[in-house]
Amino acid sequence: MTKKHPRSPSPDNALRHPSTKRAKEIDAESPLSQLYEAMDAQNHDHSPRNVLHWFRSKDLRIEDNRGLHAASQKAGEGKGSLLTMYLFSPEDMEWHGTSPARVDFILETLKLMQQQLAEKNIPLAIVTAEQRSDKVAKVQEFIKNHDISHVYGNYEYEVDELRRDLKLAHQLAEDKEGQTTLQLCHDQTVVEPGTLTTGSGGPHKVFTPYHKAWLAEVGSDPSYLETVAAPEPNDSSAKKEFKTLFDSSIPSVPESKEFPSDDDRKRIRDLWPAGNAAGMQRLREFLNEKVEDYASTRSNPAADTSSRLSAYFSSGAVSVRQVLSTVSPKADFSSAGISAWVREVVFREFYRHMLVVAPHNSLNLPQNLKFDFVQWEDDEEGWRKWCEGKTGVPFVDAGMRQLEAEAWMHNRLRMNTASYLRANLLIDYRKGERWFAEKLVDWDLANNTQGWEPGYTVFNPVTQAEKNDPKGEYIRRWVPELREVEGKAVFDPYHRLSKEEFEKLGYPEPHVDFDETKRRCMERYKGDMKDADP
Repeated sequence: MTKKHPRSPSPDNALRHPSTKRAKEIDAESPLSQLYEAMDAQNHDHSPRNVLHWFRSKDLRIEDNRGLHAASQKAGEGKGSLLTMYLFSPEDMEWHGTSPARVDFILETLKLMQQQLAEKNIPLAIVTAEQRSDKVAKVQEFIKNHDISHVYGNYEYEVDELRRDLKLAHQLAEDKEGQTTLQLCHDQTVVEPGTLTTGSGGPHKVFTPYHKAWLAEVGSDPSYLETVAAPEPNDSSAKKEFKTLFDSSIPSVPESKEFPSDDDRKRIRDLWPAGNAAGMQRLREFLNEKVEDYASTRSNPAADTSSRLSAYFSSGAVSVRQVLSTVSPKADFSSAGISAWVREVVFREFYRHMLVVAPHNSLNLPQNLKFDFVQWEDDEEGWRKWCEGKTGVPFVDAGMRQLEAEAWMHNRLRMNTASYLRANLLIDYRKGERWFAEKLVDWDLANNTQGWEPGYTVFNPVTQAEKNDPKGEYIRRWVPELREVEGKAVFDPYHRLSKEEFEKLGYPEPHVDFDETKRRCMERYKGDMKDADP
């Protein structure tokens, strides 16, 4: 039941994926349902000894952490101690293309957590699995070495992570000597993924009705936003008994994930300070300074009224419950700014819901499997220009340059840069998805894959810029070649300036013609998908 999915033969890791036939089988198998069954089948009739909470890269906090709280309560029932662990897997970082910014953010957050936990006499051990295939074995070794009776964690909804946990549950059940059980909690979302259904009983698959159902569900029962306490301290004797665990050091950044320079690292750390306290401070700044204008300016990247909490959500440095209960303990999200912002937060919930509904979404495949039959262009020059922010389309280039400078991009630009790559350049969207993973501090598989989901919508980056960056401030900030361009010429200088004026700018002409490439895209999609049989 835990066999590996076959992948396409592409040497480019960004493009590897199972066949569409296998994707359908995986969806039918429901790895999450298998994990539920495996945990239900465990023998729970054993007393607590030492209890372990296994931190994942999506729950890096001690505040309002459901798995950690449950582990603390279980430890309190016995005479053992609460231990915590983070499994460090450099190969996972390579596999997912994790950016230097995100790796550094995770490690800096772990450092802060380790200090917080040590003050409660709770060790945070770092266990390293050099090979991806070693992860379960390393966890089992830790369990045996420290007489663990109960392992707690929080669900991760991606197929590979579900299979990892399923493998551990099966192996713990087969170990008659250990008497150890695995218990997982739903922690990433307010509403458990997969549980909001339509009138006919099936899962929601469209955001707008999901959003409406989410608001109704949480509004009728504000207890969804209730948070749990931080863990209770261990007895001080734990520091002596588990001295080697308290001495566990935060790992070094893998060489391939290092910043180009110390200045780059400092700049990104200043933009994205690690930890729960920094995340909650950012929330307070958003509520005090930005939320009032958010509804009217959220699509204007120059206004910069985004909360910039995404890095804290994606790493779990803050919980959605902690944030929303701070905004409104009674789930009253009716004011214009709050309502518009909470809608974006619910998108995050919806994307996790869709990972449960269609597990193949986490396997480098489009949700609509017919898009896997599109024949993409091999445009290396266009790809390079897109990555460097030199396509000759100012709004697109500004977004790509912000990404390079801040390890983050405004959501309006994420939509526009993605549309340009997959529609106008007709380059395989998975390459762009991977590029974002390699750059973003807030990379999150569910958000990233759903944001890159191919479709028939094609954004016109000129009209999008005119509408959402009406004064051209965002473009002029990130594309300095255009800072002196006056008026609406800044949105499309190649077509709106004379040849002589344009050539003085030192800015490239558009790599492709928008109208021609949009027609090409629509024809390609329709032709390649017409008789596709996933």
